[in-house]
Amino acid sequence: MKKLLREPLLHFLAAGFALFLFNGYYGSVDATGRSITLDEMQVGRLSSQWQQQWRRPPTPNELDGLIRDYIKEEVYFREAIRLGLETDDPIIRKRLRTKMEFLATAEIENADPTKAELEAYYKANEVRYVADPTYSFDQNYYGSDLAKARRSIPTLNNSNLSSGLSINLPVNMEDAKASDIAREFGEGFAESLKALPKNRWAGPVQSGFGWHAVRIRRADAAALPPLTDIAQRVTNDWRAETRVKREAAAYQILLDSYNIRIAEP
Repeated sequence: MKKLLREPLLHFLAAGFALFLFNGYYGSVDATGRSITLDEMQVGRLSSQWQQQWRRPPTPNELDGLIRDYIKEEVYFREAIRLGLETDDPIIRKRLRTKMEFLATAEIENADPTKAELEAYYKANEVRYVADPTYSFDQNYYGSDLAKARRSIPTLNNSNLSSGLSINLPVNMEDAKASDIAREFGEGFAESLKALPKNRWAGPVQSGFGWHAVRIRRADAAALPPLTDIAQRVTNDWRAETRVKREAAAYQILLDSYNIRIAEP
């Protein structure tokens, strides 16, 4: 049943039915009709919409206002139909297109992939879900003085006494993603960390600000998390991608039923 509900043809059968109802309601308005009736269901719907927005029922005066506003909208709507204002109106055309696109994809918005579909999508897009490598490290900054940065590294390893300059950058970072490090120090700096040894000062490493001596205390390589850990993220991506494909397939079904002629300029 779930598979059937995701079929694009079914979407457009539903969309076509909705459009039929739309045309039946909007297109069959009697321009000379002067009778407007609000039954209990319509009044209840107005009240329910108010309650959803304001988290409380409307007062009698507020409900009267809602009813008056509904009647005003209905009067103007009927008069607009009587005057033919809906014909070839580009705004209305765009609104109807938007509604049709929504109807074509509404079912997929909350659809859940089968286990097999989710696993297949995850495998096909593994590169998207590989986690950044992470690093815990310390750094000393030496500006543009490359020679001093080189000389400082043996001293740091022997005495661990800082000889760097002050700069508005983190002196150390803990379990930081490579992308976060790149935002602070630059892409080149983050990339260079891959080649550094652990638990000793090394470098110099160049950032967008100058030269650094760096000590890696911990490094965790990039890894693909198991599907169970990121199932919701993968499901959301599957929905977004499937939505685009379903809308395109559904539109093609409708397009194929038309005979298109385009006059040459």
